[in-house]
Formats: sequence, C-alpha cells, structure tokens
Amino acid sequence: MLDEAGRPVLKLRVAAAPTDGSANASVIALLAKTLKLPKSSVQLVAGETARVKRLEIDADGERLAAALGNPPGDHKL
Repeated sequence: MLDEAGRPVLKLRVAAAPTDGSANASVIALLAKTLKLPKSSVQLVAGETARVKRLEIDADGERLAAALGNPPGDHKL
C-alpha cells in the first residue's frame, strides 16, 4: 500500500491501549517478532503520539521483503 505521497506503508493494529507508550511498544514487539529480530532492531523515529508512525528497522532488504513482501511500485528494499 502507498500513502498520499507515494511512499510504501504498512498498516497494522495492536490491542494495546495508546497510553504510556503501550501501543508503541506493542507495534515494535509485533514487527520484531514478525521479522525475527531483537526488539532493539526496531526503533520509533517519528509519531510517538500520532496514529501514523515512522520506524527504523535495522535489517537487510531481503529479510524485510521475505517477511513483508516487496513494496508496490518501483520501491526496492
């Protein structure tokens, strides 16, 4: 899926309430588990209190593509 600016995005939902960083921690834990990475490899870089987040994932593109699929369009991981 692409956002309004044409950038690839990943939509996900967690059950944790958005209080005291619980939802952010759940997002990080879910991505880390899905990617088979330590939680320390997934960092929230923007959107701490917003619904839209920007995360930095310390992993190679092949691992990301294998777990999440290639993004639509011409974007390569």
